Amino acid sequence: MSNVLIVAEHLNGELTKSSAQAVGFAKDVVAITGGQIIGLVLGSGTQGVADAMAKTGVDKVAYIDNPAFENYLAENYAPAVAAVAKEVGATVVATPASTTGRDYMPRVTAALDAGMISDVIEVYNDSEHGLSFKRPVMSGNLICKETCTADITCVTVRTTAFEAPAEGSANIETPDVDVQAADNAEFVAFQQVKSDRPQLTDADVVISGGRGLKSKEAFGMLEELADKLNAAIGASRAAVDSGYAPNDWQVGQTGKIVAPNLYIAVAISGAIQHLAGMKGSKYIVAINTDEEAPIFGVADYGLVQDAFKAVPELTSKL
Repeated sequence: MSNVLIVAEHLNGELTKSSAQAVGFAKDVVAITGGQIIGLVLGSGTQGVADAMAKTGVDKVAYIDNPAFENYLAENYAPAVAAVAKEVGATVVATPASTTGRDYMPRVTAALDAGMISDVIEVYNDSEHGLSFKRPVMSGNLICKETCTADITCVTVRTTAFEAPAEGSANIETPDVDVQAADNAEFVAFQQVKSDRPQLTDADVVISGGRGLKSKEAFGMLEELADKLNAAIGASRAAVDSGYAPNDWQVGQTGKIVAPNLYIAVAISGAIQHLAGMKGSKYIVAINTDEEAPIFGVADYGLVQDAFKAVPELTSKL
């Protein structure tokens, strides 16, 4: 029997899509090991987040409402997560493989004397070792099979590889753990980039531009197309490094991992680092003048044409 603790992420009082997808990961785990799925919400005045987590298919929700969690600090999160994991008897502790998850989960691992596996994309039952995981390495060129021999396994989940379960209804409880704010760290500010468009990692449609657009101004035509499709805007690292797009638009191994229903790559050659961040998309459309561009190797639909002609025409037709 193996309980799974899923640490939820939330922003501006709303549960993230990736948290629900992480529950999909947990469903795969308990299908092998048995046990319960417990969702953990750390926050301050975030009852709505706990309510939303209770509808994701978990068996119950542990909600800690404390001023220490009004703003994220790894020094505050990690001890609380570790304490709740012990209380609920979790043998797997998981969270989305986001910037936040990658920050605090190693600290949780150390506190629990656990093992850690990052960027998990699949759960399976190994005939010899039992519960095992798969994760991509070398920019996704290889898939590594890993098993943890520690009593507790901490995991960051590449949530784009998992489907959110059908909605459910779970009880919300308050765990009996002592929460103390860290005295060696202080929250200064959270500089959030706000946009009327969907978040890049949660959007159903993503339109990304590459260095082939040749200027920051050229991204304006992608924004016009995005407005027609209610899409998020992304960019290759080459475009970001060239100053054509801001850092928070970067898609790829060193950027954000996305898997929308529709991904439109405009003037992107398809370097392996970029493909690692978007090749899990359901449908991929590529627009590029180079018919030998690697992006066409993963595209469902490819158009060999100048983006400056194709994109405005597509926008006009829509």
